Amino acid sequence: MRKIAVFFGEGYEEIEALTVVDICRRSGLEVEMVSITDERVATGSHGITVQTDRIFREADFAGYDMLVLPGGMPGTKNLEAHGGLMAQVDAFYAAGKYIAAICAAPSIFGHRGILKGRRACSYPGFESHLEGAQVTAGPVEISDNVVTSRGMGTAVDFALAIVGIFNGTGKAAEMAEAIVYRQSE
Repeated sequence: MRKIAVFFGEGYEEIEALTVVDICRRSGLEVEMVSITDERVATGSHGITVQTDRIFREADFAGYDMLVLPGGMPGTKNLEAHGGLMAQVDAFYAAGKYIAAICAAPSIFGHRGILKGRRACSYPGFESHLEGAQVTAGPVEISDNVVTSRGMGTAVDFALAIVGIFNGTGKAAEMAEAIVYRQSE
């Protein structure tokens, strides 16, 4: 079974993070919610507090197949300021393992040089941070092992793209139908 880690910093965007967790779990993927603080709870940018599965120092990065960075402010800045997480993002990218970011969080990949020569998207106004990317307005861009998406309104597309990567596009289409979702065209 494939295993995904979704990272929660204070000020994360609730819908972006939890949509990935929910849809991927419904699709049979193992998902761990990981707090980058020393607490197992994280409060989102709209005051919603969630209980995470573990804290960063307990995470088994060797067991993960993908790292997911939700957006939100100041959540994105908090993720980028976490040296341990950034080291793991770099290591996953270098190893050809999947990394994914939505909303403002693709800016982290841009700042790290990960998007050079790739198609990528982000929340409007963050395009200048996608350094070296071919910026699109698509809901999701998958470029080899790098997945980016635009924001809360594309969170379902983002989650279904992740399901498609690990369980196939047929399973993603089944999940879209099961949740009564019409994918962007």
